[in-house]
Amino acid sequence: MNFETRVPGKWILAGEHAVLRGVPALVFPLRSRFLTLNHHEGTGSLDLELDGAHGLEMKLLFWSVLDKACEMTGLSRASLTGKLKISSSIPIGAGLGASAALCVSVARWFHHLGRVKKEDLYEFSRTLENMFHGESSGVDIAVALSDQGLKFIRGGDRIQLEPKWKPRWFVSYSGKRGVTLECVNKVKLLLAEKPELGQAIDAQMGEAVSICEVALSMDESQGFNKLKQGIQLAADCFEKWGLTPTEHVELLKSQGAIAVKPTGSGNGGYVLSLWENDPPAVLRDELIPCF
Repeated sequence: MNFETRVPGKWILAGEHAVLRGVPALVFPLRSRFLTLNHHEGTGSLDLELDGAHGLEMKLLFWSVLDKACEMTGLSRASLTGKLKISSSIPIGAGLGASAALCVSVARWFHHLGRVKKEDLYEFSRTLENMFHGESSGVDIAVALSDQGLKFIRGGDRIQLEPKWKPRWFVSYSGKRGVTLECVNKVKLLLAEKPELGQAIDAQMGEAVSICEVALSMDESQGFNKLKQGIQLAADCFEKWGLTPTEHVELLKSQGAIAVKPTGSGNGGYVLSLWENDPPAVLRDELIPCF
């Protein structure tokens, strides 16, 4: 029986890094960017075809994920046959959830093959993603599996998040790839060397999450300034961690963005911007609507 799955990208409003230590994160699917995996049964060794704007980037990652999945399930890679096609429009190392989309798609395929139980998909996918993050919080996996906005708490609740209004917010590429593992390790080093400062930044990110969550539960007239405050508070955390792609952030602000922060691990990748009015035409090709 042939198999197909489609997994969206993601963006995070607030909660990055601190989510590893129990702070909630607010995360949403980015449905305009996605990865599809198709398996057509056949004979002979598994044939991989890569397609899409960022499909070729998946080549080395895919074989690593596949080998790990085979190891975890006791399946021989040589036993896999037919044609596998992966198409992706999610860039790698950009904070939009490319590794999570790949891990979830492989986990779903292994579920189809009878190797992973449905109730184990989340943990199986998260374990695969540890290969890229060192320690995956599971937030990217959760939104990739659910395809809905979530308030995510590591090891705890995953609550559906449905904003009462639709802010003018966009993500845009900073011009530099970010390496999640390096960013995670930088934050952990700060916590080890300056624990009081590290804990204070985590607490500040938790406050940013709370403010953003309340803002989205209000009407736009009440919630806009509160959302601006929450995003700015989260942005300040990235500044203190030393993970802000400053040049792109300043460009967006100079063009009228009300609040700007990295989305994902930072130090490059994509940036979230909030606008009171429609962005200027000169930027529109660079800005991806969040909804």
